[in-house]
Amino acid sequence: MRNERAGAAARASQLRVMRTGNPAPSGMGGLSKAGEPPLNQVITGDCIEEMARLPPQCADLVFADPPYNLQLRSELFRPDQSRVDGVADAWDKFASFSGYDNFTRAWLGAARRVMKPAATIFVIGTYHNIFRVGSILQDLGFWILNDIIWRKANPMPNFRGRRFTNAHETLIWAAKSAEAKGYTFNYEQLKAGNEDCQMRSDWLLPLCTGAERLKDAMGRKLHPTQKPEALLARVLLAASNPGDVVLDPFSGSGTTGAVAKKLGRSFIGIERDAVYARAAKARIAKLTQLPAGAIAAAAPRRCEPRIPFAAILEAGLLRAGEVLFDEKRRHQALVRADGTISLGGIMGSIHKIGALAQGLPACNGWIFWHAEIEGKPQPIDHLRAKLRAGLPKSLG
Repeated sequence: MRNERAGAAARASQLRVMRTGNPAPSGMGGLSKAGEPPLNQVITGDCIEEMARLPPQCADLVFADPPYNLQLRSELFRPDQSRVDGVADAWDKFASFSGYDNFTRAWLGAARRVMKPAATIFVIGTYHNIFRVGSILQDLGFWILNDIIWRKANPMPNFRGRRFTNAHETLIWAAKSAEAKGYTFNYEQLKAGNEDCQMRSDWLLPLCTGAERLKDAMGRKLHPTQKPEALLARVLLAASNPGDVVLDPFSGSGTTGAVAKKLGRSFIGIERDAVYARAAKARIAKLTQLPAGAIAAAAPRRCEPRIPFAAILEAGLLRAGEVLFDEKRRHQALVRADGTISLGGIMGSIHKIGALAQGLPACNGWIFWHAEIEGKPQPIDHLRAKLRAGLPKSLG
């Protein structure tokens, strides 16, 4: 997805920071109609110039796979003397670290301008560049939310045997500022799809291989760093909703646009290399959106109406005098008529008594406490869900 934006980084002052002596090609323009962003398009042009043409605050999410500045000084060979098909393209080469830093500041500044107040950004990189990117993100006012490790299930081995195998890449996830509120994080959906366990910040996913890998007319991989769709799907499912606008300033082979289209998001791709841009457009044109039911966003639980425990009693879903217990039946608490529960003579809310039973400072009583519901022990959260859904106020 790395956009071949080699050359220049325009700064707000119009100063062009060139990494090669080649002039930047002119773009196709950034607006489809007056003041409207060019949705669901791959724009051929320099990412900084094209982002400058976009209206401000038009993107809900940015995914960026910039040049890694790998600093390769010679070709790499396997033990059998076959050449490693690595990244040796001009777009990944910079004259100096300061030149790379200037480029990074320019494109990050351009991206920040087009981000909505609650938008977030993912930037992926390796040890060659990600620490410099992280520092510049903070300098520009972004607020880092997480760093995520993409553990590659099938990494390329270290052929020289002089270093550890590079088996991961790092993603930095950041909000537009420390004051940004209401950014999208689909916590419950990620947890539900992860066997009801919180999604961790280390993601084990394979490299892009097989039929997913784009090939040229000679059967060779078209783009050296094409990212797997599974990686982008997790990013988009985590931090965007159907209908959101996802911007990829380094579109490359078009993985972000492809995944966005499948998941019902709008996208804006920017790609400097015309060959990559054409391939990305053809790839995306073949795809269709998944059925609405497969991608509809679930309302976060924190947005659901608050249900006090007393309402469960008032609806007749539990009765005073019944006994609550934990999953392993180590603790029992008596349900009281006023919506509190008691344990060992101490009365309080389901949360307070649940915390007391475990010797913890806090507890989600809806999950901790169980009752006999529909003939089997279940968390009392099941009753809250029934009440919210407007089901019959009886277990009958």
